[in-house]
Amino acid sequence: MTTRRRDGYDGTGPGPITPDGCAVELYERLPAGDAPDVIVGAVPTGARILELGCGVGRMTRPLLRRGFTVTAVDESAEMLERVRETRTVHSPIETLHLDERFDVVLLASFLVHAGRVEVRQGMLDTCRRHVADEGCVLIQREGEGWHDNLPRESSVGDGLARIVSSEPVGPGVRSVHAEYVFADAHWTQTFLCRPLSREEFEDALAQAGLTVDAYLTDDQTWVRALPVTR
Repeated sequence: MTTRRRDGYDGTGPGPITPDGCAVELYERLPAGDAPDVIVGAVPTGARILELGCGVGRMTRPLLRRGFTVTAVDESAEMLERVRETRTVHSPIETLHLDERFDVVLLASFLVHAGRVEVRQGMLDTCRRHVADEGCVLIQREGEGWHDNLPRESSVGDGLARIVSSEPVGPGVRSVHAEYVFADAHWTQTFLCRPLSREEFEDALAQAGLTVDAYLTDDQTWVRALPVTR
């Protein structure tokens, strides 16, 4: 089964595929890694978190166990069916309008690298619109050289993730091909992304009314941004 999303993403493999091309079973197998630890170290204890693009809740659940209140947002109803432990909102990120603001807005999974500029800016505008004046936005971005020295692979739970290739397909846009291999299943994904230098990333934040407060990890993939207020 193959589907295609607005920025050129497609996915193939066993199990249900969401309207935006993601394999639900694959994302149920992927571990949260050290992301919850990064978040815990960057935000106040017990903060109210708006998680954008929560998927099946692989980060939602660890955050709930650590005492946070999480509102989980995703445009895929199939993904949200797997998130039963907390409040969920079915919506694309870039068009989300909730009549409330949060201590923390979380935009992980490299979503800030959407292939279309207007989608990326829509996501960042949503972050700014929903963060409290004294709150923060946590963003996961690609590290330097993420598109170099391919193919490469890493362990994901009891399987392997391979970034096979990254090819330019337009001004500033690349087509990335990835594979996920488990003993009993195999998925492939091809998606468009827009790499951002540190300067380009910070400029995109500024356009949304956000500014970098700190790069939280040595590889600068996790960033804490603050709302710009008068």
